[in-house]
Amino acid sequence: MRLFGKGERAKAAVAVQTAPAKTVPFAVFDERVSGAPATCALYTAVREAVPLIDAAIYKLVRLTNGFKLESDCPRSQSVLDAFVREVPVGGNQRGMEAFIATYFEQLLTCGTAVGELVLGEDGRPCALWNAPLRDIELRWSDAVRDVDIYVRKGVEAVKVQNRELIVLSVLNPEPGQLWGTSLLKGLPFLAGVLMNIFTAIGTNWERVGNVRFAVNYKPQNDALDRAYAKDRAMQIAREWSDTMRADAVRDFVAVGDVQIKVIGADNPILDSEVPVRQLLEQIVAKTGLPPFMLGLSWSSTERMSSQQADVLTTELEAYRRILTPVIETIAALVLRSNGSDAKTRVVWDDITLQDRVEISRARYLDAQTDALTRVCEDKERTDE
Repeated sequence: MRLFGKGERAKAAVAVQTAPAKTVPFAVFDERVSGAPATCALYTAVREAVPLIDAAIYKLVRLTNGFKLESDCPRSQSVLDAFVREVPVGGNQRGMEAFIATYFEQLLTCGTAVGELVLGEDGRPCALWNAPLRDIELRWSDAVRDVDIYVRKGVEAVKVQNRELIVLSVLNPEPGQLWGTSLLKGLPFLAGVLMNIFTAIGTNWERVGNVRFAVNYKPQNDALDRAYAKDRAMQIAREWSDTMRADAVRDFVAVGDVQIKVIGADNPILDSEVPVRQLLEQIVAKTGLPPFMLGLSWSSTERMSSQQADVLTTELEAYRRILTPVIETIAALVLRSNGSDAKTRVVWDDITLQDRVEISRARYLDAQTDALTRVCEDKERTDE
């Protein structure tokens, strides 16, 4: 069977296979079928609740992204460059890097990412599509060597026919599980505690900023004062209310034993710096980014050490190893649609997290060491 053949089969592949027929609420689906909708919605809510987590995801996407495709054929190279630069993505973006950025963001948030290479009427790739996971089901194939992808069309799940046009990636899947593990696993509980602290802080400041007063009037012992105690209390209440509502500063004058106290003024506001920092430390450790990259100044210096840069570079390279097969698969399909079997290679941009001066100095010292070693070896051979 020809993958990019012309005729009725090519025309039938114009529609996006992973696009739902209509929007269906999460509640319609059973979590035991796929497990993706509930967890993905939860992690998305965590990102919306804690801006620090959302910023960390975007930081990782920007640090990891940045690549180009190289082919061993000049004609194929021009085709790849045009596709990488101009391919429509999702109907509102252009460029393959935009597709990979959205794909990687979905992978970090949900642990699983699904994309599709969309074919035009001529049977050639014309667009890239990031599939929403709420409409996707993953099932083992009969041989348990591959994964079949089903798309929910209303209340039914329809198997994707042209599986070779779909790219699928999972992040740290558990044994026997089809879906990957989100980078945010374990953070919903911490985010819930953090939101409780912030809610309590907001409530306390709202109470402190919006002061409430208690005005007490104590009648004297004579019979006349007691007889008109109710009327005098109402008069005091009106005057106090008018004084508080006045735009300008006004004096409140009363006769008799009148006491005014602030309600809740003696309640101290709890110190939240320590518990909030403890929670943020756990969140930052989960993302793998140094605190100062997220706007947190916890130390006297805001410069990344060489050890931190090496660890972060290793993390980013691990993510790139997951994305590389996806890019190579798409590039191979694009070249095959143009009648070329040329080999392609993904060249990632250099990760420049360390100080270039320090790197250059280290390379210079290594070169000096190698030169000195060769001189010593030559001298030893001469003496022999």
